[in-house]
Amino acid sequence: MSHLNVVTYNSVNHISSQQWDGLECTNNVYFSPEFLKSFEVANPRIDFKYIIVEDNNKAVALALIQTIELGVDVILKNIKLASWLKKLFHGLFCNNSMKIMTNGNIFLSGEHGLYLKKGIDKIQALGAIASEINIIAKNTKPLHAIVLKDFLQDSLQLTNHFENYDFTAMRVEPNLILKLHSGWESFDDYKKDLKSKYRVKVNKADATSSSLKARLFNEEDFATYKDELQKLYENTIANADFNAQVLNLDTYIHLRAIFHDDFIVKAYFYEDKLVGFLSALANNNHLDAHFIGLNYDLNRQHAIYPRILNDYVRIGIEKRVSHINFGRTASEIKTTIGATPVNLTCYIKHKRSFLNSIIKFIIKRVKLKEFKQHHPFKTKKEA
Repeated sequence: MSHLNVVTYNSVNHISSQQWDGLECTNNVYFSPEFLKSFEVANPRIDFKYIIVEDNNKAVALALIQTIELGVDVILKNIKLASWLKKLFHGLFCNNSMKIMTNGNIFLSGEHGLYLKKGIDKIQALGAIASEINIIAKNTKPLHAIVLKDFLQDSLQLTNHFENYDFTAMRVEPNLILKLHSGWESFDDYKKDLKSKYRVKVNKADATSSSLKARLFNEEDFATYKDELQKLYENTIANADFNAQVLNLDTYIHLRAIFHDDFIVKAYFYEDKLVGFLSALANNNHLDAHFIGLNYDLNRQHAIYPRILNDYVRIGIEKRVSHINFGRTASEIKTTIGATPVNLTCYIKHKRSFLNSIIKFIIKRVKLKEFKQHHPFKTKKEA
């Protein structure tokens, strides 16, 4: 690849059909124009940009950029730092919110922000994207940090080239992934492979939540319960260790209209009152858990969250997927149903070199919160 041209668009609508054809990325829903448009239209407070790299007038790479404002306390909430370092961090940003430019989807955990077509010089394409990100950053004022998010271990051999552009690598909380056995035809098959202790926990969650009435939502339900869904969702993110931005659940209306039964929202009612929901998207051969919502006052009594985890497994088996991505947060309880952690790395920089050197100093001293990993499946001897 030799004749690279880079162009940045402010809306997914401005990317031509010829460019999408050249990229050949739309079989992955996270890089489809319909999916990206759903988030762009429903979340006007976020600044969206789309970097396209072309080789001889044919699109070969895509990078998604989202710029948001984020409170300093939110950033520090889920990382371990000495108290003096936290004071330094607050002092650098005057205890106020930070404006952050992100390569990736701020609402989702995983590699959903950078697409490089097969067969190209990926290092050269990556360099073109990094240079364009620096140009965008230079023209974005104010801007406190740039984050390239959620790269898997297998990607680091390539993405570590971002360090040549003054980015610093930082481990973040892992995704929790459940691999589904091909022999699981039903939820009972899944339970048979659990050790007795964990099978009891799964059964208890179903028994305790038997007072709930569950049903899949359709387009009309979204319109009817939109405000209640939003409230339950915001309850949940208020209790999360980290959340970058509040998603406008109008996004779900768009996603359901586009992806139909592959975009799933299951709602839970107690005495005809909506008390919880899960959402998920089937993408190729896997299921990605999206946001959930809970009434925490009723959660313990009716085991709403454990029931949601059970139902994600049920949906995955029904959809015949190979694995379920449960995302981040609540890591320990997710391992009790069989999910295992998959490491993720982000890259961070400040556009001012002096502040960037301080950020590098802080990042090297960050420690992630630890959690106990359970191993709920029987070994070969126990099976």
